[in-house]
Amino acid sequence: MITLIVGLGNPGAKYKGTRHNVGAQFVEMLADNFKIQLKTEAKFWGQTGRVNVDGKELWLLKPNTFMNESGKSVAAFHSFYKLDALSILVVHDDLDITSGVARYKIGGGHGGHNGLRDIISSLGNESGFKRLRIGIGHPGDSSKVTNYVLNSPLASEKEEILNICKNAIETIPLLIDDQWDKALLNLHTKKR
Repeated sequence: MITLIVGLGNPGAKYKGTRHNVGAQFVEMLADNFKIQLKTEAKFWGQTGRVNVDGKELWLLKPNTFMNESGKSVAAFHSFYKLDALSILVVHDDLDITSGVARYKIGGGHGGHNGLRDIISSLGNESGFKRLRIGIGHPGDSSKVTNYVLNSPLASEKEEILNICKNAIETIPLLIDDQWDKALLNLHTKKR
């Protein structure tokens, strides 16, 4: 059962709407969907919100740290609420997935993603937290990755990302209800 959803990104207006911030964008969309406000909480180095979904409590967390320090925020929340790492869903951009596609995953490595690298380091390699990987596509050359992720997607990509985020939001109640396999099937087979 998922009790915390974390959306990764970089803070500040400069990074809003960039490919690297799709995780943070997802959590903002989720907060809007549940009609809740995210509030800054200094002890968690981020913004948090809480909602009750069918009698079950769900927390949202958007770290205010830079991507490579995401673990500080997640570890503080994890420690304060004594959460099982398996109840955490981290939402992040993924270069290895086509734009407009999203995939659920349990555990694994960081795949070069600095936010995941820091969370794994902060929670421990065996934490096994869950992920929602939102595809942003790849620029085709590894030397172009930094510039690519720190810029806004093209208008067509933006629409694809928005649509897949909406599809993923529809599966969140299943995750809260501990129906991981059904949520995965619904998201992975949804027509774009």
